[in-house]
Amino acid sequence: MASNASCLFCKIVKREIPAKVLFETEHCLAFLDVGPLSDGHTLVIPKYHAQFLHELPDAEMKDLLPTAKRVAEALGSQNYNILQNNGRLAHQAVDHVHFHVIPKPSEQEGLVMEWKVKETVPDKLESIRKSLLKL
Repeated sequence: MASNASCLFCKIVKREIPAKVLFETEHCLAFLDVGPLSDGHTLVIPKYHAQFLHELPDAEMKDLLPTAKRVAEALGSQNYNILQNNGRLAHQAVDHVHFHVIPKPSEQEGLVMEWKVKETVPDKLESIRKSLLKL
């Protein structure tokens, strides 16, 4: 299992620093966020260290979304967000892949966001298709 000695989440996986762990599998860990946007705001992380989702080996991803789903069901919130950020510009605060499960009980609590719609450029669309075929 890849680990980074200076990574906050790797330290939580190794139990070197405390966390309110809710659930654990061979490949992932779910624990309460220390700066929650609403009650039950949970982080689901792989035990394998990778900064970006595209750097995470497929085998290490198998429990992430099933665990996020399980957490969402356990929280019992009718409305919730599953959020995953990659890089500082995308608001990633900890350099370890993680998914937020954020209950949205009201307009005031939970994730608040603005969605600015942009039209896709045809050349970009074809470039993405070609890149996907190469992977």
